Amino acid sequence: MDQKVEAEIIARILNGDRQSYALFVEEYKTPIYNLAFRMTGNAGDADDLTQETFIRAYQNLWRFDPGRKFFTWLYTISINLIRNHIKKVKNDDLRMRTENIQNNENENQSPETLLIATQESNKINSALLTLKYELRIMLIMKYQQELSFEEIAEITGKSVSAVKMQVYRGLEQLEQLMNNDL
Repeated sequence: MDQKVEAEIIARILNGDRQSYALFVEEYKTPIYNLAFRMTGNAGDADDLTQETFIRAYQNLWRFDPGRKFFTWLYTISINLIRNHIKKVKNDDLRMRTENIQNNENENQSPETLLIATQESNKINSALLTLKYELRIMLIMKYQQELSFEEIAEITGKSVSAVKMQVYRGLEQLEQLMNNDL
C-alpha cells in the first residue's frame, strides 16, 4: 500500500470512519503476526500481540506522522509490545515454545522431508531464541520478514550501517550457536 493511499485511509479514520481501519488490519495482520510468532514461538501470544498492536495503533493514530509509512510505524509499535512481553516471559519458557513454530509450517511435505525440515527448524529456532533480543529482532526482520536494511533502520531508528552491523553480528552468533550444537 503506498503512502498516498495510507494517508487517505488515515484521514477517513480520523474523520470518524472507523470501518476504514479494517483495510490496515487486512493489509498488515500477517506480517505483524509472523513477527510476533517468530519472536515468542507461541501462537496464542502472537495473536494477542497482533491484536494489541492494532488496538494501540488505532488509539494513537492521531500521533502518526504522515511523512512516514504507516507499516513502519505499526511495526515499531509491534516491536515495542513484543519487547515488553518478552521481558515478562522467562527464557526457559521461550525455549520450550520453539516446538510450536514448526507445527504451523511445512504441513504438506513428505514425512522424510518434514522430519529433516523440522529438525533443522528446531535447531535454528532454538539458537535464534537464545540470541539477545536486539540481534534476534534484526535477523527476523531481515531474513524472515524480508525487510530491507533501510526499512529496518527506519523502524528501529538506527542508521543503515548500524543495522547491517547488528545483522552481521547476529548471523555470526547464530552460526556459532549452530556449530556448537553439532
